[in-house]
Amino acid sequence: MNILVFSWRDPKHPLAGGAEQSMHEHMKGWVQAGHSVSLFASRVIGLKNEEYLDGVRIIRKSFQYIGVQIAGFLFYLKNKNNIDFVVDQFHGIPFFTPLYVNKPKLAVLQEVAKEVWFKNPLKFPLNLIIGLIGFITEPIVFLFYKNTHFMVGSASAKLDLIKFGITNKNITIVPHGVVLPKTIPNRKATNPKIITFFGRMTVDKGVMDAVKTFAILNKQGSFKFYIAGRIETEEYFQTVRSEVKRSGLGEKIEFVTNPSDPQKFEIFSKSFVLINPSIREGWCLVNIEANAVGTPVIAYPSPGLVDSVKDNYSGILTRESKPEELANEVMKLVNDKNKYNKLSESAKKWALQFSYKKSSQMSERLIQRILK
Repeated sequence: MNILVFSWRDPKHPLAGGAEQSMHEHMKGWVQAGHSVSLFASRVIGLKNEEYLDGVRIIRKSFQYIGVQIAGFLFYLKNKNNIDFVVDQFHGIPFFTPLYVNKPKLAVLQEVAKEVWFKNPLKFPLNLIIGLIGFITEPIVFLFYKNTHFMVGSASAKLDLIKFGITNKNITIVPHGVVLPKTIPNRKATNPKIITFFGRMTVDKGVMDAVKTFAILNKQGSFKFYIAGRIETEEYFQTVRSEVKRSGLGEKIEFVTNPSDPQKFEIFSKSFVLINPSIREGWCLVNIEANAVGTPVIAYPSPGLVDSVKDNYSGILTRESKPEELANEVMKLVNDKNKYNKLSESAKKWALQFSYKKSSQMSERLIQRILK
């Protein structure tokens, strides 16, 4: 079977994240099952217009914000006789495949954007204009997909889709997997204790709440802090650095920008806990990655986080989305070594449940079911 996947970004895109990694792992599984898989994504300066990655053919045309949907439409019209199945990955603006694809198809969604539309990195007033347009039109977009089957990774994402008018029978939850290094690092014996934020340095990921949490903890004990992840815009990164300086944390916080996978797991392994103040996720892979090395996650009770963090088992969900709550839960674990050790062990067990081999087999069976 020839499968065509539409996505804004491919795994090598400089802004690629968990959504792109997840989609790629599913596509790898489909290739291993004997299918021919092509990914149509936006063009990136410095990357080839076409290449193969893990058996997946990647085609890059036009740019992610303007043009890639049109280019995808034209590509489909030219090649539709050689395509058996189409996957439309939602990441803000989808490819509107129900309007022109009359073949079996699947929409893949990490999360709906909702209030995240207003957290875009554009300057005022453009950020507000784009935020309003996105927030108002997002429910309308889903009207085009009423008869399309969706694959999501969490119960939170499924519930949001139902609220947007997609029927329950057209939504299948396929749990995410986790990609682990061949050797799991073990660096827990650190003094002072390390508290980590790991994620894109953006408003919606809550990096400013992480800084506020660190400032509170800095007054209550001896800690070292990590802020690790990709820089979305240099302007916002400098805003974060200014807040760090203003909070008197300049010597206590280490920034690790664009960490490699080995660096990521090394940081998680050294960390006492990972804090996650994101306002909305589809699932959040970093929580499972941290759990895999025995690091509990303390997170806001946000959509997606309530799915990937099993409260009082793989970590702690705060009662409210406030930095004070995060800091309070950290201190509780600092003062309760027995509970911390139990969480650390059960976090590892939680992470072991997630496998992309198993997930890609589930998604391949879903495709076969839709074809019937």
